[in-house]
Formats: sequence, C-alpha cells, structure tokens
Amino acid sequence: MEPRDARFGVLLTMAIFFLQPLALGAWLALIPHVKAELALTKSELAVALIGMPVALLVALQFSGAAVGRLGLRRLMQVAFCAQAVAAVPPLLAGSQSWLFAALFGFGFVAAFLEVGMNVYAGRIEIAAGRLVMNRCHGFWALGLMTGSFLVVVIGGTLAPVPALATISVLSCALGVFAARHLPKVGGSDGEGRLPRRRPGALPRALPLIGAFMFLITMTEGAMADWSAIYLSERTPDLAIGAGIGVTIFSGFMAAGRFTGDALKAVLGATRLARGSALVAALGIGLLVLPLPIGFAYVGFALVGLGVAAGYPLGVSAVAALDDRYQAANVAIMSTSALTGFLVGPPLIGFLADAVGLQTALAVLLPGLLLCLLLAAWLRPGRGAEPLNPVA
Repeated sequence: MEPRDARFGVLLTMAIFFLQPLALGAWLALIPHVKAELALTKSELAVALIGMPVALLVALQFSGAAVGRLGLRRLMQVAFCAQAVAAVPPLLAGSQSWLFAALFGFGFVAAFLEVGMNVYAGRIEIAAGRLVMNRCHGFWALGLMTGSFLVVVIGGTLAPVPALATISVLSCALGVFAARHLPKVGGSDGEGRLPRRRPGALPRALPLIGAFMFLITMTEGAMADWSAIYLSERTPDLAIGAGIGVTIFSGFMAAGRFTGDALKAVLGATRLARGSALVAALGIGLLVLPLPIGFAYVGFALVGLGVAAGYPLGVSAVAALDDRYQAANVAIMSTSALTGFLVGPPLIGFLADAVGLQTALAVLLPGLLLCLLLAAWLRPGRGAEPLNPVA
C-alpha cells in the first residue's frame, strides 16, 4: 500500500470509529429517562438492557461469514444504515419486554459494524506499519462521549426521540461516506467463505485473551449502563443531566485510548494492561466507598482511563494470531468481550436492588485483579500456535 493511501485509510478508519457510537452514547445518556417513563426497578431495567448484548452475541456468530461475502467496506455501509433505523425504537418502547426487543434489534445490527471496523483497523495497522488501534478506539470513546454530551446539551430544546433520531441520521450519512471511500486493504472487498476450523486448531492464546476481555468489558459495560443511574440516585435534581456521568467516563476513556499507542510502545502490552486494570480498580473503589459526590466524578474518570486500553489491546493481540482467520478471531474475541457486557449490567442491577448500587459495583473488583494475570497473554506472538496443530 502506498504511504498516502495508508494515511488516508487510517484517517477514515478513525472517522468511522468516531461516528459509529454517536447514537449509542445518546441512548446511554437517556437510560434514566426511559427508566422513569416505564417506571422500572433497577432489576427490571437490567433485564431489559440484556437485549442489546444478547443480540450482539447472536449476530457475531454470522459476522465472520458476512465479512467474507460482502467485504468490509460494503458491510460497514449497510450496517451504518441499519443502525440508524434501529437506534430510535428503544425510546418508543412502552414496556420492559418491548424495550428488550428494541435493544435486541439495535444490538444485532451494531455487531456487524463492530466486527467490520475492528477487522479493517487491524489490517490498516499492519498495512500502514503504525500502531493505530488504541487511537481508533479513542475516537470510538470520543464518539460515545459526544453522543451523550449532545443529548445533555440539547435536552432542553429537543425531545429525546427527535434528538436521538437526528444524531443517528448524522452518524449514518457520514459513516456511509467514510466507509465508501476507504482504500482496499487485504480482502476488504470480500474473500469468499473460509474452511471451518476445528476447535483444536484455534490459537491457544485466544481463550485467555477472551477471558481478559470478558472481565474488562464487564466493567466497561457496567459503567456505560449504570453511571447515569448512579448520579441520578445520588443527585436527583440533575434529571437528564445525570448523563454527564457517561460523558466523563467515555471522555476519559477516549483520553486513555489516544495515549494508548504511545504507552504501548514504551511499556509493552502486558505492563500497560496491568497498570490499566489497577487504575480501573481504584476508580471503582472511589464509587463504592461512602465519599462525597465529588469523588464519584473522579471515580468515573479513573474507570474510563483504566478500561481504555483493554479492548484495543485485545483486538491487536488476536489480529496478530492468524493472518487468514482475522475476522473469525476478532468475532470470537468480541463474543467474549460482549459476554462481559451481557453479564455486567444485569449482575449490577440485581445486586443493586438488594444492597444498593454503590455497594453492588464492588463485584467488579475481583475480575479487575484477575486481569493482572491474564495480561501476560497480550504480548505479540504469544500463544499464536494452535492448541493441537492440525497436520
């Protein structure tokens, strides 16, 4: 690939990572509004929120094949359009079951976009010869922050539904434009169907990287879904402004990801992952302890910084395991990561009804400490060989 094309591809990839989560960030900031409108308890809301990660897990089983048949660029264009349609129905739900169904639809279409842009980012990173994965995910976190911030800012002018619809359409239009102009990298225009691998042929590091991702994203998902609720309970006068918790969390997550590539180059993947897990654990501690509300804002910031590098490190690690099955490996890792999103929010919700939300967040701490051990498998090249190589 020509250096000019590589630079252009990197810039467009970062733009896609920014545009994809705009609607999601807006939705996360509006969760307290939906909870109040439907008069849901925290455990009832937790069950409804499962809809999105369940759909993601289902869709990820087909995403690798979709990449092979459509190619990365066409897949992302279609997925951006589908996401724009699926983002608004959660706000129109009239009951817990309809909210679950609407979030299932939202999550299903988002999964294909998730895999497409991560596989493309892994390929452009190799083609350009530059570390870009953390910065790509930094733009994702920045997009999440921007979506939540826009809803907070325009909440007094536009009703929630037109506000979210406007953000979704903007994300779609710009996202389709960016995906259409991406340069071709590897098999980004379609590769056909690859032969199915036997379980024993999987790289032995893949399940351990998946376990790391599960624990990191369980924390990330819990913060994304419950930070606004946390603030709305501790500061009831904020109302929709409680979405600032999502803004702080995702903003500092973006900051951590923008510096992640430089830190990875200096510290290496393992030390960066271990330091990040410790910072996230400190942030959770500030949210759990009975401290003044100002410490909660610091806690959101520290958790955002702490989880920032986790997903990009995981994507880069699995993308380096196998050149041929990159999409399948990323889909498997994404399944592990999104299982964390599936388990974290409802687990926190059910515990919160029993012991309170502040105390319930403490359940995230043991997993973050276990990440200190699992981080060893994020080193480039470690565990690339299969469990039982096929002759």
